[in-house]
Amino acid sequence: MSFGRLERTQGPQPMSEINMTPLVDVMLVLVVIFIITAPLLASSIKLDLPKTAAAQPGEAPKFVTVVVDKSGQVYLNDKPLELLALARQLEQTAKDNPQTEVQLRADAAVPYGRIVEVMGTAQKAGLNRIGFVADANPGVMPQAKP
Repeated sequence: MSFGRLERTQGPQPMSEINMTPLVDVMLVLVVIFIITAPLLASSIKLDLPKTAAAQPGEAPKFVTVVVDKSGQVYLNDKPLELLALARQLEQTAKDNPQTEVQLRADAAVPYGRIVEVMGTAQKAGLNRIGFVADANPGVMPQAKP
């Protein structure tokens, strides 16, 4: 038997570049997650909105959100305000853009009189475009008039 020299070949060299495919996959998954969760974070005030079959999301060029919760507390763009402070803020908004729409979100348990007070405050301030936000009720279909 002869003993020769054993030659070792070098194995594969380590890669010095990052593999981009898994990185892109993770980024795309994160984008999808953010797209799905972003609308859920739109309003931090929990409400039980009234149900209607006519509730369709409308597109307004500019709007402010007025929320009335169960206790009757009024919020303007998620900031709690008294009725007098709300009037001042809405007057300033009307001066900036009189075509601004007021999107009124109110809990179903809020008395009608409180809603009318808030609507009157918005109209006195000069904002006449008021939209009511409601959840769609899939069980009730609108009746067609004969």
